[in-house]
Amino acid sequence: MSRDRLFLLQPGFTDPKQPGERYVCPHCLAIEGLLASDPALAGHLDITRVPFARPRQTVIAVLGEAHQGLPVLVLGDAAPAPADAQALGELRFVTDSRRILELLAERHGFARVH
Repeated sequence: MSRDRLFLLQPGFTDPKQPGERYVCPHCLAIEGLLASDPALAGHLDITRVPFARPRQTVIAVLGEAHQGLPVLVLGDAAPAPADAQALGELRFVTDSRRILELLAERHGFARVH
């Protein structure tokens, strides 16, 4: 039985196009905030923080080169995948950050974002 796997950009990354500046992904940051609100629940899924630079080999190994955009929640088989999940063969995943927040509440018991 596989667990849900969440890929996020590492916070505080740099962009070669803007030397000397540090950034966070606003979509990932909202998810990071939810994860920090209940660290025990965060242990129920696999979380991988990926460097900003492409290619993102860790993500490519799971979803292929065309799906490197983050955040992404790859759905395990412990619960049925929602109808709106994207598919790559048998693999199901979600890339919309708002939907990821909803699924973390539904599938793992995190507080709902209001």
